[in-house]
Amino acid sequence: MGKAQYKVEGGKLVKAEITTKDNKIIKVKITGDFFLHPEEIIDGLENAVEGAVLHEQVLTNRIRTFIKKSEAVLIGASPEDFAKCIVMAGAIDD
Repeated sequence: MGKAQYKVEGGKLVKAEITTKDNKIIKVKITGDFFLHPEEIIDGLENAVEGAVLHEQVLTNRIRTFIKKSEAVLIGASPEDFAKCIVMAGAIDD
């Protein structure tokens, strides 16, 4: 399992733990001190990126689409920040 943490400009922290296979995300856990409302939507966000290719733009698009469709509020981080952290974690996952 690969792990990474990414400090967002402005001070918030995003953490990701992932398992990959053949450059695809099998499992991901996202935590940190950002604000996502409603809180329980994080599970859906994680599910939205599972199965995706480990590529920052692909992940950013999936995350942005999920947040928009869910009408969720994300403060202190962006879809790009999540994607960057996930890709960083994938770089050390074997």
